[in-house]
Amino acid sequence: MKILVTGGLGFIGSHTVVALQNKGYEVVVIDNLSNSSLQVLEGITQITSKTPEFQKIDLKDKSGLHDFFINHQDISGVIHFAASKAVGESVENPLLYYENNLAALTYLLQNLVKLDKQNMIFSSSCTVYGQADELPISEDAPVKKAMSPYGNTKQIGEEIIRDTCATEDKLRAISLRYFNPIGAHPSAEIGELPLGTPQNLVPFITQTAISKRKELSVFGDDYPTSDGTCIRDYIHVMDLAEAHVIALERLLSAPTKDTFEVFNVGTGVGSSVLEVIKAFENASGEKLNYKIVGRRAGDVVAAYADTKKANEILGWKAKRSLEQALKDAWTWEKTRVKA
Repeated sequence: MKILVTGGLGFIGSHTVVALQNKGYEVVVIDNLSNSSLQVLEGITQITSKTPEFQKIDLKDKSGLHDFFINHQDISGVIHFAASKAVGESVENPLLYYENNLAALTYLLQNLVKLDKQNMIFSSSCTVYGQADELPISEDAPVKKAMSPYGNTKQIGEEIIRDTCATEDKLRAISLRYFNPIGAHPSAEIGELPLGTPQNLVPFITQTAISKRKELSVFGDDYPTSDGTCIRDYIHVMDLAEAHVIALERLLSAPTKDTFEVFNVGTGVGSSVLEVIKAFENASGEKLNYKIVGRRAGDVVAAYADTKKANEILGWKAKRSLEQALKDAWTWEKTRVKA
């Protein structure tokens, strides 16, 4: 079967392409290269011995997207990653996020519903829950007012897809609400490749450890947590990639009449920023230079997943540890420096 992966050269997208090709799927990648590189395509090829078809297209280009689907009528499913993803940047530039994340999704769906029966996996986020009332967070938790424009685009994106599935009986979709993806492929051929200053914790940690950055800023130590720093659920990117393949196979086998389903994807374990720093130091043998600074706008206090639904219905469970993810991220960082 042929699967379209939008944003397929990004961090999560590229690892999912690897997981798909390792399962025998034919993959077509769309990416505008705004936050990725063609070198990722080479890494995918090195790992899988297969090069996915690649099309450089911005999903906001309606005519280019239309032409793509005219020539790719045989797609069996779509995994949609292409979006801007930094919480802090979204607070500073909300209109960029609303245009890039919502217009692109709308144009993609407009083309999908013209095809025969179609299946879609949406790259969502735990940010849809805002600051949850109860931990761990289950799929039944209320979707609260988003703490950032990024989180709001994921909430609205889910609503757009749900509404489309309700009126277009040819479309079935699963939204995967994942927590904090980290790590890299163990081969170190692909990994997180932020352009400019990293917006996420782990690449900032590895870049600081290898002296690309002078020091790591820890945003706040006065939160109501055990050590005062924010708590998140950090999941290895390959566990997350495999969850996408399993969710896709659920859609392709059609075991349920539900046209739109939601699953949390995480480890179920919360780790504070300082705990992640300590785990990295243990995994790498490096001492990290960091300082405490003020809180960052848009950050919630704590978020970690209740994964029971994904465990029982999808038959998926995270297998890799925090230490393994940090070790793989560190190997990837060192490999990039040598390249």
